[in-house]
Amino acid sequence: MKQKLLSMFPVLYRLRIAQLRMVRHLVNLNPSITYAKHRALDSLPYACKKHQSLLRRKLGSSDPQLQENKITNLSLSVARMDGIMIRPGETFSFWKLVGKTTSAKGYIEGLLLSQGGVKRGIGGGICQLGNLLFWMALHTPLQVVERHHHSFDPFPDDHRVLPFGSGASVFYNYIDLRIYNPTKTTFQFRLWLTDEHLKGSVHSSEPLRHAYHIEERNHRFLEKEGRTYRENEIWRRVIDKRTGNTATEEQMIHNFSEVKYDLFGTT
Repeated sequence: MKQKLLSMFPVLYRLRIAQLRMVRHLVNLNPSITYAKHRALDSLPYACKKHQSLLRRKLGSSDPQLQENKITNLSLSVARMDGIMIRPGETFSFWKLVGKTTSAKGYIEGLLLSQGGVKRGIGGGICQLGNLLFWMALHTPLQVVERHHHSFDPFPDDHRVLPFGSGASVFYNYIDLRIYNPTKTTFQFRLWLTDEHLKGSVHSSEPLRHAYHIEERNHRFLEKEGRTYRENEIWRRVIDKRTGNTATEEQMIHNFSEVKYDLFGTT
């Protein structure tokens, strides 16, 4: 009911956003949190995980120009984050590094997912960067202490590489991606764009004892009260590199999202 009222009255929605942003600004003043802010041009010596994602994909009937605009927005965000070091005891915050995406900084209209639908907005499309960072972090001992995901599935799969629901949505500044380093090892994200891909790698100052394998389980579509939903689980196995044995296994994510496209009209 509350969400419906906010969507019906745009003024109420904007006031709610302002309130949530103010609360997050106050939370950010917490002196017990040390935010990662130091960057280095040279990569740390040990590569832990590399990944890439396509810059252009078919996203339903959305305007292809918005994907071109997204590349501009990603380029600006990557420039503020590439080389970031997460030292022991530090917390990586997506928005602490990127800041507010405004037209004055060069950001342009891109695709946004908001209030259960697809919209246009300044800075749209940089969730793709959040997805990449989250996926790489899952392959390290870093702890994801804040991560959000959309409660709906907006587009049918097209060139999907990662399991459904394994990304991270971001919306300035209260829907953040935060990653804490509980270890004695320093980690570093490297990020760059090519003509076709957003690419990234995570590096460490010491070799890791474990490897990390992420897999999807129990994926299904189901009908409930006249609506279609998509459900799955994302599990992580931590493997001892010396023995090859599984050290731990845990469910990282349980997704249950409403499908917003015609499931039977897709292949």
